[in-house]
Amino acid sequence: MSTAEPIVIWGAGAIGGTIGAHWARAGIPVLLVDIVAEHVEACRTSGLRITGPIEEFTQVIPAVTPAELTGKYKRIILAVKAQATEAALDALVPHLAEDGFIFSAQNGLNEIAISERVGAKRTMGCFVNFGADWHGPGEILYGNRGALVIGELDGQMTPRALEMHRLGLIFEPASVLTDNIWGYLWGKLAYGAMLFGTALTDDSMSANFADPQRLGVWLELGREVGAVAAARGVKSLGFGEFDPMVFAPGQPEYPQIETIAWLADYTSKTAKTHSGIWRDLAVRKRKTEVDPQIGIIAKLGREAGVPTPTIETLVELIHEVEDGKRPLSFDTLKVLIDQCNLASTTA
Repeated sequence: MSTAEPIVIWGAGAIGGTIGAHWARAGIPVLLVDIVAEHVEACRTSGLRITGPIEEFTQVIPAVTPAELTGKYKRIILAVKAQATEAALDALVPHLAEDGFIFSAQNGLNEIAISERVGAKRTMGCFVNFGADWHGPGEILYGNRGALVIGELDGQMTPRALEMHRLGLIFEPASVLTDNIWGYLWGKLAYGAMLFGTALTDDSMSANFADPQRLGVWLELGREVGAVAAARGVKSLGFGEFDPMVFAPGQPEYPQIETIAWLADYTSKTAKTHSGIWRDLAVRKRKTEVDPQIGIIAKLGREAGVPTPTIETLVELIHEVEDGKRPLSFDTLKVLIDQCNLASTTA
């Protein structure tokens, strides 16, 4: 057995569990940390089962709850939901070595909160876009391969960035090492905002993107994210054929429409038919990442003087669904459709 210091993965759900299982299978020392005791017990005894169309295997992995963790570690992968970032930092920072770093394998701009807590030099960014869902203690659906992009916040090609990229290649052979991690993170926010919109109905992601009635919503969300990114001087980067720069201010509409059509096709080819946001609302009945993931775009937009009315309404609608005030239905999404249609006729 290896005596090397393990990589701590804080949050063994869809992202952390999938990556951790692949690393552990490859012989890389991994220690999972998760607040769900039943999941922890399954991972360290019977094993973490990865299912789905990519591959299926079961891997026993050392795992503990936060209360059981001892010691300090140089590499901590943070893979919790965005809204749990602050609480996770409270628990994990005492276990971060002075010369260690936190690697954010999350959705959104959590690198901002992490770097404010431990410093930019102890923070590394990661763009994650593979499809996975936590189905219960010891079981994760790995629905489709996707981008994994790694980079330092300041764009430097450091030895630790090269090492994390090497590890990333073990999980995803197409992993990318970038000098513009912020560009990838902002690029995904355009897609992420659209996924929150699709979560307002019980329809699949693909059905949402393919419906002409809903097209205006996806276009407005993309444009608002593009406008805020541009105001912050970010050159957004995409994945596959999704180019977020088509939504930058002043860009023509046709390439934007083609991009939505590509998303309809892309999301039709995965075993993960609905977003993790939809699962939070419809299956797990819990709060989503809406505030730290896309609510922050509206906040940054206000700071830059960029209006984001579609994003603001979307955030409100997600909260109303979370609070049981609205159902998951086309009528709920229609609030956004009508708002966007009105905006386009009065522009």
